[in-house]
This record gives sequence, C-alpha cells and structure tokens, in this order.
Amino acid sequence: MTTIRIDDQTESLVIAGDGAAPAYGVLGGPRARVEATLVTDEAAHAGDEATWTATFPLRVSRWGGEALPLPSGEYRLDLAGVDLSDVELGARVLQGPRIAVRGDRVEIAPPMELFYDTREGQAELEAQYAAETGGDENAVFFESFYGQSAGCNPRAIDRELAVRAPNVVRYWSVVDLSVPVPDGAIAVVEGSPEWWQARAHSRLLVVNDWLRRRFVRKSGQKVLQTWHGTPLKRLALHRPGFDPRRMAAVVKESRRWDVLLAQNLYSERILKKAYAFFGRPIWTDGYPRNDMLVTGDGAATRAALGIGAEERVLLYAPTWRDDRSEMVDFIDPQTLAEQMDSVVLVRGHSRTLKPGRDTSGARVVDVTGFPETSQLLLIADALITDYSSVMFDYSVTGKPMFFLVPDLDHYRGQLRGFYFDLAERAPGPLVKTQDELVAALLDDSVPGHFAPRYAAWRGQFNPRDDGKASERVVSRLLDLGFLAP
Repeated sequence: MTTIRIDDQTESLVIAGDGAAPAYGVLGGPRARVEATLVTDEAAHAGDEATWTATFPLRVSRWGGEALPLPSGEYRLDLAGVDLSDVELGARVLQGPRIAVRGDRVEIAPPMELFYDTREGQAELEAQYAAETGGDENAVFFESFYGQSAGCNPRAIDRELAVRAPNVVRYWSVVDLSVPVPDGAIAVVEGSPEWWQARAHSRLLVVNDWLRRRFVRKSGQKVLQTWHGTPLKRLALHRPGFDPRRMAAVVKESRRWDVLLAQNLYSERILKKAYAFFGRPIWTDGYPRNDMLVTGDGAATRAALGIGAEERVLLYAPTWRDDRSEMVDFIDPQTLAEQMDSVVLVRGHSRTLKPGRDTSGARVVDVTGFPETSQLLLIADALITDYSSVMFDYSVTGKPMFFLVPDLDHYRGQLRGFYFDLAERAPGPLVKTQDELVAALLDDSVPGHFAPRYAAWRGQFNPRDDGKASERVVSRLLDLGFLAP
C-alpha cells in the first residue's frame, strides 16, 4: 500500500510504502527538480514487511540563494518503478505553494485561498480595489516582467531607494513565492488580497511592462514605466499590420503612465511615438539596471553559478519569437562549450520562462530563471544574441558581441521589422550557423575590425550608462515628491 501526505512542519511531500525501498525518487518540473530522501524501516518482528518513506522537499535553493518554494507548474513524480496510479491528494495550501497530487502528476500553484483563485473571487477583489480610496501609503509597488522575476530596472531602483529612503515600504509583485525579492522587500503574490491592497495603497508603481489587469488610479498615485530595453524590433503602434484593437490597447495602456524612462535619446524618440506618449515627461537618464556593468564585481555571480574565476564564459541570449512559445534552439550549447572550451550560459527571454524548460549539459547552465540579467552580462566574456535589446546593455562593457541570425529575413520581413539595418550597424559579426559562429569567436581580428562600429554604437546608445542612472532616477522621485524620504 502506498500513501501520500504533506508534512506542514518541514514543508515536504512524503510518500510511504511497503516492501523494498525504491532506488531513487525525483520530483521534476520544467524549471526545477528535487530528489527524495529515502528511509527504510526494517521489519521489527519476524514476518513483518519492511516499509519505506520518500520525502521530497517543497523548497529549493537556486543560484546559491535561500531555499524558496518550488515554482508553480506541473511536475512528474518518478519513484523508481513504484505504482503511483492510486495515489491522490487534494489541494493543500502551505506557507508556500498550493499542492495537489494525482498519480504521478503533481500540480503546484501559487499560495492563495481557493476561492480567490476563481473568476468569482478575482471579480470580488477587483471590485473592492476599484471602490476603495488609495495612494495613501509611502510605498512602492514594483513589478518586473509580469512578476516572473524581481529584476531589471525596477530592482536597481529598489536597491537605491533602500539606501536613500529606508522608510519607504517596498512591495514586489510576484507570480509565486519561488521568485526571490530584494532584501527588506515584501513579496505579494499576483491576484491575492495582499497584492490588490499593495497595488491600491502604494503612492508609486514602478513597472517595466504593461500593467495588464484592471488599473484604477488612486488620488496622488503615480506610475513610472521603466520599460525593459532599447528597441531594435518594432514595438506597439509600429508593429507590422493594421490592428485597431491593438492600437486601442496601446493607447489605453500608455495613458496609465505618468513618466517613461528611456535609456537614450534614440529610445526616447521611438517610445514616445510607438506608445503615443505625448505631453508627459520622459526621463532619459540611462538604464538603472546597467549601473552594475560599470560598478559591479562578478565574483559572487560566478560563485553562485559554479564557474571558476579563470573560466571563459559565453552567454547565449536570444529574444523571443511571435510564432513560437519556447526559446529558439539555433545552437547546441554543449557542443559549443566543447568547441570553445568555455562555460555556456543559456538565457531565454522572459516570455519563454513559463512555457520553456531548462537546457542541460556539461559546462552548460540554463540561466533563464536567474533573477538578474545584468549580473550575467557582467561575467560574460562574450555575448551571442540575435535581435534582443540585451545588445544595447552589453555594449556598456565593451566586450565582444556576436549575432546569430539564421532567420534574419523572416524576422525582419514577416514577424516584427527593425528600426534600423542591423547588418549595417551591428558592433559584431552576423552569422547564420554554429560553425560560422565558432569561426568568428576564434578569429582574433574580429574585435579590431568592428572597433569603429562599436565606438559609434556606444556613443549613440550608452552615453548615460555611467553607473549613476539609479541615483538620478531616485533623486527625481524624491525631489518631485512621488515618495517621502
């Protein structure tokens, strides 16, 4: 007989059975995996059958950080041949995730009362949010990439605020409690009563993407839209094709913003038109997230990823595609690691985090779920990308860039279109195959050949990425009274 239960005290999933213990136990999902601790109880009396227990931790430590609840999603139980077909456990809410088990399938959901995770429950919370007054707490509501991480420009602003305005309360919107938030901040799970309250009462909202859910501005409340990159590919109203619904949605969204942050003058001009953001301020202060590329030290990040101080690091960071949900697979990362005698970091776009799954291999580290892209850029000895805005951030370092673009014509002509000709201005070579990429990486003449382009690129896109962007932005927020020090 096989039984299953949740141990609330240890926050673990415990499966017990009779007979010989299984050789191993694994609970695996697309972005996390834990192994069971197996214990065998020998028979106490002659004729008694031995029993065993398999204990799966429901918290995991990633990247050297604290142990946090497993990310939400569907997991598979593998208990070395044990028949789990009759095993079932109804939804249980712990301090961390909500868990349900049926056979070898485990569903982990954000920690929220079941009622509030229904259409009716959310409608009730939204109605309360819309009706109540707010904007009355000296607090910031941060959200980065729809709560999938606590990074990017909002995180850099959080860190500066924590130092200069320690009395400000800092809430972070997260999809679940597997998302680590900065020290001293308060995580609020999207859609929970606490999330709606924080969103209503914070004096300032700092976001790097659309607000999405119903938004009702409270008296005195301000919204700072930091955005999340200088654009190469066409955005919003500039995307190919006429779509009146998209146009209406873009204008509705941009009217929610009080201030828009731009990395450079080029971005300021494009974002203003792409989002019809007229008559309101755009702060062209550089990107706070890039401060660490000037002032940071990558030793801690290398240690967290298990990379030696002298090992060469290649970062592969392609953008997402409108016609596919998972990250593109234009390279074989393990083969590349062998060819270049390097550690290869694989970083998918935030939109591929949920539908995708981690890449594995010797000297390959999938860092799609790593909290902070800038820390990865800091330790990378070279960047391999395609059309991602990460190219405009990495150029702060002055280190080599390579553009792997086998679908250039399709992407430029049918999917998105560009604001300028990448082939004419890229500060590194454009290649279409892994063999061409390796040849370019091994060619010592590449950096010198592209040096004039690289200098022109940095002059246009990085003039204010000087390590002090966070300081400038926070000074504006405090001077304008968006927050009280």
